[in-house]
Amino acid sequence: MAVQFARETLQLQPSPHIRPALRGPRPRSSRQSRFARTVGPRGACIIGACHYGNCEWCSLAAGYAGLRATIIAQEFKNARLDPILNQLRQQSGHQMVPRERGIVRLYKTLRRGGTAAILIDLTLHPSQPTVAIDCLGMKMPVTFAHAWLHRRTGLPIVPVHQEPLPGGRCRVVFHPKLEIPPDATDQEIAQLCWDQFEPVVRQDPSPWLWMYKYWRFRPANAKRSYPFYAHSAPRFDYLIQQTPS
Repeated sequence: MAVQFARETLQLQPSPHIRPALRGPRPRSSRQSRFARTVGPRGACIIGACHYGNCEWCSLAAGYAGLRATIIAQEFKNARLDPILNQLRQQSGHQMVPRERGIVRLYKTLRRGGTAAILIDLTLHPSQPTVAIDCLGMKMPVTFAHAWLHRRTGLPIVPVHQEPLPGGRCRVVFHPKLEIPPDATDQEIAQLCWDQFEPVVRQDPSPWLWMYKYWRFRPANAKRSYPFYAHSAPRFDYLIQQTPS
């Protein structure tokens, strides 16, 4: 994990020196024309991304292509790193906002016709605003901020991920916008969004598994084994009980 984080950080470093004419072609984009047809090249939408491959380059590529968003930045334990990484992340036109009142900032951005981006597979403590989803056969507490924003604004959710390519290149993949039933719950929307990424992860899990300890919480009545670091939490069991079977 430390090696991958260091690699991503180093790959962010040279990007301010890339001439604008060269910024767009390097990361390849897949299905961006479909995105432009259904949402518009700069249309308001909610980007649902996941920690697959070099998600830092995915963000930069989208910004250089004209899709600039307001993004909630997770603070580092070492606060001195925050301004350094945020400056690098914002160079292609994005705006990074802190987690405190971040959802309000995203909502205001969308109401003004902007775009918001959220990492949908970040494991949160069940005491925070979360829902339980099925992830590779195990339960995981994740944010439902993208679902909340969709229900409040009616704007589409567009899943996006990045695939590593040979030679240090990458491809940014725009999935079709989610077809969300009008009566869908926050949990159902969050599950639907993750379901777009799970086939990608199953086909090649290595670009995804390095990033975080995803299954930090284990159901009390788990019917299968969880990673050694997983532990139980009453609030997590409550979330699972609220999940439709």
